[in-house]
Amino acid sequence: MIAFGPVPSRRLGRSLGVNNIPDKVCSFACVYCQIGRTLRMKLERRPFYEPELIFEEVRKKVEEAEERGERTDYITFVPDGEPTLDANLGKEAELLKTLGIPLAILTNSSLIWREDVREDLLKFDFVSLKVDAVSENLWRRVDRPHKSLSLERILEGMLEFRKAFRGKVVTETMLIDGVDYGDEFERIADFLAELKPNVAYIAIPTRPPAEEWVRPAKEEVINRAFQVFAEKLGEDRVEYLIGYEGNTFAFTGNVEEDLLSITAVHPMREDAVRELLKKASADWGVVERLLREGKLIELEYNGKRFYMRRLKSREPPVR
Repeated sequence: MIAFGPVPSRRLGRSLGVNNIPDKVCSFACVYCQIGRTLRMKLERRPFYEPELIFEEVRKKVEEAEERGERTDYITFVPDGEPTLDANLGKEAELLKTLGIPLAILTNSSLIWREDVREDLLKFDFVSLKVDAVSENLWRRVDRPHKSLSLERILEGMLEFRKAFRGKVVTETMLIDGVDYGDEFERIADFLAELKPNVAYIAIPTRPPAEEWVRPAKEEVINRAFQVFAEKLGEDRVEYLIGYEGNTFAFTGNVEEDLLSITAVHPMREDAVRELLKKASADWGVVERLLREGKLIELEYNGKRFYMRRLKSREPPVR
């Protein structure tokens, strides 16, 4: 299936997906990939589908959505492999732009050192770049890139692209358990401060990964990454992407729902939680109950107390 959706997306609202790469042709073999193991590790760009076919499939989906009264906020290239391996990407973007809907793409950034790839990406309105690591050893362990790729060239390519791009750039950093991140968060944060993304997302695996041993990073690790990134970029430019899709951003008027929604995206400092409770004319008992029920957890960082929604993906499986 080339076109699917629209589906709810935290980053993109209602997103109509474009699958322009067959399963699973990629330049990485990430240990956490939800698509599974990379079947064909490739670096050469080549055509996969006729651009006109992709355009027709997407156009039909957009029309069907309109007929059902559903809006499409973005048309998003999010395939079963790395979308920039598609030599027709630029042509497809040009055709799809005629539909009048903003274009997004989620890329692992592996080919952004190539000028032709950067040129194609400039045709999009929203570009998500993967930045799982900026140190070679960690990058090779987690993303398992094609052996001839250079991390230094990729990072330089991202900075080059950012200079020319006028749309929205976000980054995504996937955190997994069992990895000693050491000072990597500080190093990533320094790079992100130079890249200046609109939002830096901190993600965890929320679906079955390529490797069975992979687990989401612990809440303490995720919180530390958030604090380090926020210190460099500002708290309003760092968010979690931890799998609570749907009504995460909806205002419910219910303080418990609002608290869980906010802390699924941002850890909240104790004073901010107290302020929210005050607005809702609620007392601290709400927090104590959510802690008892295991829906919320309490964390310390730099002498401050934070509250974060417990990750569903860390709960033991039901047997």
